[in-house]
Amino acid sequence: MSRFLTAALFAATALMAQPALAATLPTPRLELAPMMGRWYEIARIPNKLQKGCQAGASDWTRSAEGFSVVQSCHKGAPDGPLAQWRAKARVADASNARFRMSFFGGVVSQEYAVLEHRQEQGWLLLATLDGKYLWLMAQRPVLSPAVRALVVSRIRQLGFDPTRLEWPTPAHS
Repeated sequence: MSRFLTAALFAATALMAQPALAATLPTPRLELAPMMGRWYEIARIPNKLQKGCQAGASDWTRSAEGFSVVQSCHKGAPDGPLAQWRAKARVADASNARFRMSFFGGVVSQEYAVLEHRQEQGWLLLATLDGKYLWLMAQRPVLSPAVRALVVSRIRQLGFDPTRLEWPTPAHS
């Protein structure tokens, strides 16, 4: 029950009035097929639900209602106890780049936007529409130093402060 209350508090905090940075940024037209599969969490703006998370990942699969998403991480270390939470996601606009995700049987719901997707480099930036949270996700557990520098520059261009990012220990490849 404690995990549920933490998630509900996280969602309520995320829904409070914040600068709508991500909502005002252009979203690219997104092809959905490349979104399927495993995405590794490379960096994030800290949030309560993922405190202590290392080696995070999200697994996206098609479902009758849109998509099923299983998010996971290991608490404290890449080989620490596994934490998982499941979500249902559906496309929220014609660009295919905005998703409404619901957690815990629909009790918690949040909209996210893919702000940048570089399919050829295997990474994307995902943010809450209020601009409070941002995730750098990749199709491999580690980005090259050159790609990482490019992404940090892009994060800054989008109006986020890259010094706020935390870089969890990656999953073993």
